[in-house]
Amino acid sequence: MKKHRRSLVDVLDGEVLSPPPIWLMRQAGRYLPEYRQTRAQAGSFLDLCYTPELATEVTLQPIRRFGFDAAILFSDILVIPDALKRNVRFTEGHGPQMDPISVDDIARLEAAYSSDKLSAVMETVRSLRSALPDETTLLGFCGAPWTVATYMIAGHGTPDQAPARLFAYQNPLEFARLLDVLAEISAGYLIDQLDAGADAVQIFDSWAGVLGEVEFEKFCARPVARMIEMVRAVRPGAKVIAFAKGAGVQLRDYRRITKADAIGLDWTVPLSFAKELQSEGAVQGNLDPLRVVAGGTTLDEGVDRILEALGGGPFIFNLGHGITPQADPENVDRLVKRIRNRL
Repeated sequence: MKKHRRSLVDVLDGEVLSPPPIWLMRQAGRYLPEYRQTRAQAGSFLDLCYTPELATEVTLQPIRRFGFDAAILFSDILVIPDALKRNVRFTEGHGPQMDPISVDDIARLEAAYSSDKLSAVMETVRSLRSALPDETTLLGFCGAPWTVATYMIAGHGTPDQAPARLFAYQNPLEFARLLDVLAEISAGYLIDQLDAGADAVQIFDSWAGVLGEVEFEKFCARPVARMIEMVRAVRPGAKVIAFAKGAGVQLRDYRRITKADAIGLDWTVPLSFAKELQSEGAVQGNLDPLRVVAGGTTLDEGVDRILEALGGGPFIFNLGHGITPQADPENVDRLVKRIRNRL
């Protein structure tokens, strides 16, 4: 097999590699005992994100253990609301919380922005690039405007993001302004990550699937397209993966509108449809994370089916969403070996 330098970047350029590069969303996380030790050392979750030494350590842990082809910066999509002074905090058993934003707050939002805390994130990116193996791709990331806005409006996560959807219907001008501010700040954040050493970036739209057709284009696709355009205006050729979880058939238009180099696929996307999307460019995904929990032949069959369907085109192997805390690290090792033809 030809040895590729930073193989994931090669796939984003349209190359077909066998075996394909692999990384996993949330690959640095609670399923790893070494992560749990470092997390306890950090104190709070945000302290872990903002302490370069510790954030670097947890990012490197799955690379040392499994030899993934890419490392993704350890941080959180809510560092942007935190930089906007929305009083972000992570409460054990309750998840992320912040002060819900009002119509009046949106008018003052841009003036509240401070990048002071984000400078620590850039220090982590620089540290990672020097610490990672030369062949390992370094991925930066941020949340998409729609998904970040849903947390800012509700003040916490909700099952169907009804508070954000209702807010957008009742306050269309102010909601559009919120998305614009988030797109501008997030694009700048991604540019800074690229400048600090990231090879490519991923934009997470974790709540894309709750929207109808018109709202999906207006709230998800167009703001992400604007972000990518802003990033490439400053850094021509910047490589971007866009992940719109739950978007389904709307992914056809999503790639065309956003012009992302690769489209992330959740596990509900049929492989026949994934193959259609792959004819237009690289795709990434899309193993059900629960197959990693189940392990054994259930895991093997899922891996083999995806490789058979998508291995002949530009493809990055990943899960269809983040790895769960219940996953056994031995199953992750089995997954990597299966993909690399060692099992």
